[in-house]
Amino acid sequence: VQLQASGGGLVQAGGSLRLSCAASGKILSMNVMGWYRRAPGKQRELVATITRGGTTNYADSVKGRFTISRDTAKNTVYLQMNSLKPEDTAVYYCNVSPVIGRTDYWGQGTQVTVSS
Repeated sequence: VQLQASGGGLVQAGGSLRLSCAASGKILSMNVMGWYRRAPGKQRELVATITRGGTTNYADSVKGRFTISRDTAKNTVYLQMNSLKPEDTAVYYCNVSPVIGRTDYWGQGTQVTVSS
């Protein structure tokens, strides 16, 4: 399984960014797609996940600001990030796995920097 993430960058607080992650390879059993992030000096944390059936889950810190979606036909997961805050600054990683609670395959990470 290969994951190619894109869409990070530098944005001012209050701005928006959209991350994309395209999956390829043996992904038929990868029912869950998600985004995680690692801020400087912190552990990696869950941002959001979405199942093949469309069930979503968000970290409390991003609820109401971020939206995860997926295009099953394109094997791509998106993360629309609005009302960005400096504390959202992190490297964002996409992930695919067969079930909730596992994190089998990781993308390369894309940097998101929010300036105040």
